Amino acid sequence: MTAPSTPTTHAAPVTVRVFTQRFSSTPRGARLARRLALHQLDTWGVPHGSPASDTAALLVAELAANAVTHGRVPGRDFELAVKLLGRTLRVEVSDTRGERRPPPAPERPAPYPGRSPRTAGACSWSKRSPTGGTCWTASPSARPSSPSWT
Repeated sequence: MTAPSTPTTHAAPVTVRVFTQRFSSTPRGARLARRLALHQLDTWGVPHGSPASDTAALLVAELAANAVTHGRVPGRDFELAVKLLGRTLRVEVSDTRGERRPPPAPERPAPYPGRSPRTAGACSWSKRSPTGGTCWTASPSARPSSPSWT
């Protein structure tokens, strides 16, 4: 007797692109993180000024600013990782402050449509240790303009 065969489904291959860089824990470092992340996305086929690029700019700016403001340890950097996993954009920022987590932002109406003051409040802490932590968030809106995108 033979075991019944199960149909095989072939999933489309997923392209993973990763950009990782360390920046100084200063406002200038946060600004540079946002600019370099957007430049990298542009080279991956997500053009400047597109909705996906604007979303990435907001996410990187919020998480980097929080790392500089709440996770700063003098003389230590923060790390930015931008990942395109298929059509999902994931932004991770790691800081070196391990003893506390920033308080959640109070509920407020969005200052203008499509943007939330609680962007960083929606992040998930993927790790927290005595040497620091990582905050990440993901957005399914990355739609590169390149026709060769898989």
